[in-house]
Amino acid sequence: MKNSIILLLTIVVASLASCDYLNIDRYFGDELKLDSVFSNKRYTMAYLWDIATQFPDESRDAIRGGVTPGPLATDESFTAFAESDTYPGMRYVLGRYNANNTGLIINNNAQPFPLWRTMYGIIRRCNILLERSIEATDMTPTERNLVNSYARFLRAYAYYRIIVDYGPPIMLGDEVVNNNEMLDYYDRPRSTYDEAVEYICDEFEAAARYLPIEQSVMEQGRPTKGAAYGMIARLRLIHASPLYNGGEAARFYFSRWTRKTDGVHYISQDYDERRWAVAAAAAKRVIDMGQYELYTAIPSTLLPPKDMPQNITSDPDYYKPWAQGGAYGIDHFKSYSDVFTGEAVLQTNPEMVWGRNSGNLAGDIQCCFPRSNGGWNGMCVTQKVIDAYYMFDGRTIDNSSDEYPYSEVGLSNERDNFSGYQLNADVYNMYINREMRFYASIGFHNRYWSLRSATSSGIVHDILYNRSSPNGRIASATDYPPTGYVLTKYVHVDDAFQGDNNRRIPKVFGIIRYAEILLSYAEALNNLTTSHSIQAGEETQTFQRDPEAIRLAFGKVRHRVGLPAPSQEELANRVTMQQLIEKERMIEFLFENRRYYDVRRWGKYEETEYETIMGMNAEGDGDGFYMRTMPSTTYARSRVVNRKLLLLPIPLSEVRRLPSLDQNPGWEE
Repeated sequence: MKNSIILLLTIVVASLASCDYLNIDRYFGDELKLDSVFSNKRYTMAYLWDIATQFPDESRDAIRGGVTPGPLATDESFTAFAESDTYPGMRYVLGRYNANNTGLIINNNAQPFPLWRTMYGIIRRCNILLERSIEATDMTPTERNLVNSYARFLRAYAYYRIIVDYGPPIMLGDEVVNNNEMLDYYDRPRSTYDEAVEYICDEFEAAARYLPIEQSVMEQGRPTKGAAYGMIARLRLIHASPLYNGGEAARFYFSRWTRKTDGVHYISQDYDERRWAVAAAAAKRVIDMGQYELYTAIPSTLLPPKDMPQNITSDPDYYKPWAQGGAYGIDHFKSYSDVFTGEAVLQTNPEMVWGRNSGNLAGDIQCCFPRSNGGWNGMCVTQKVIDAYYMFDGRTIDNSSDEYPYSEVGLSNERDNFSGYQLNADVYNMYINREMRFYASIGFHNRYWSLRSATSSGIVHDILYNRSSPNGRIASATDYPPTGYVLTKYVHVDDAFQGDNNRRIPKVFGIIRYAEILLSYAEALNNLTTSHSIQAGEETQTFQRDPEAIRLAFGKVRHRVGLPAPSQEELANRVTMQQLIEKERMIEFLFENRRYYDVRRWGKYEETEYETIMGMNAEGDGDGFYMRTMPSTTYARSRVVNRKLLLLPIPLSEVRRLPSLDQNPGWEE
């Protein structure tokens, strides 16, 4: 009996994994089998957690792109890989998506809309569980409340994945859609964006009621109360942002997009400032939990960090100890780097509002690794990102100080070593005196790669990307970095792909990091022009633009990496602060799949994508390498900028079969 039930669960999973909204097969040929699944607590719990396994690994979207376009569809990333058709982001920006197929290639086969299909499969299974969990009579009321809360969280997260990629979903509520009905039974319109946001946030809210505040060591990665609140904070910020909140961006992109059934705009055309206050309240609730903090590393005498800059005058708290709101007393390099390399484990990292261990991430760094060490060497970072990083004292590259100057002339003649990171001599002066996140995240020409787990002789540690080097253009027509930069953010000093004893350290991916909550709170406050009273839990709080609160939240993210908080002059100007927040998010969340959504919600997608992809001259040798150049690959010249790329297309088969279902703008053909 035990083996037959396990086999049944396997069959159930296989059948559900292939469904989309309309493809409703007969999931169970025998209703008694379904009764068996929910006959007791054990099998009900197995059914619940198998639903969770149907979600794509979010970390796969961070580097390669899994089922979302990801970083390769933004201005932060680029590749010339020959098999770039397998990377959704490159296919997206090259115009190879259409409403018949996303263009995602797996095992040489085109995959039709895996995200849309999978999310509706998850929603249906959650609805089945919520309807039938009462049948497990050996569950206590407390256990049933917890199971149902997890199911509601998973259902809300599935709707979240739909709304951020496809826009307003078809809302099913608690309905378990029947099998074998006439077509008109399945015909229903999409919700508006506002309706969907309210429903999803309400579901996360309801889930949070019985979710635990923290998980045991064995259950790390499962949703918590903070994860539910964090998802609400993210979605509320998106909802308040220009693209979805009336005003110029919403009118420019969506003024003609109305629901055919009643003529209602899918995206509100009326600006509502109060949404920013709601977003601020949602972020502050996570902060006020007192459960989360930015990860920090204690300085080591064996691997001492770089001394703090001594020329900071704009930030009165800068030289205070970290515990007192300053930047002193922590290792700024490792405090950031350890979050991504695997050095900080999920169980003890207070920054993870919601995170997961990811085997995929440890393998995906092969896209960035040197060819000379078994890597593919071509997951690039753009020059725009390089230029965005601050100098060591927090100044921009076009306003550097005498103490920490910026130069694009000549090479450095001195080595440096801090926090175990070795900075070679003969490195281009562009890469000297930069902030710690730069060194934690960017692989540049003549960067030292530790490869510490590999013990074979002959391993090259100083990696060059000029044309004639073993990792350059002449060694491979596709597996080289066309911009002259690769991503090293997720690379541990022990990681290697070649040589005796080579191994990769397991990685953790932060689905929601506390740094995001802090920057979201700062952004929401910054966009307020008057005060708003918001019901937050059982109390009402008033939110208004508070420069000091913005400084504290924003400054904490800056202090963690050794940079000063914004100055009083910057804080006084709302436009300036918004620009700083946007830049900070680009740097802080590099390759975490946030940029793709940020530029869209800000209404700046076309503006950012029209900027030419630039890098160093990968076709050059010697001094000829150090020239700002557009990559020579045709992929750089073939990128498509089209406003329809704000959202993925709804599957054409769905639109054709449902008279009330509207396609996303621009994908109607």
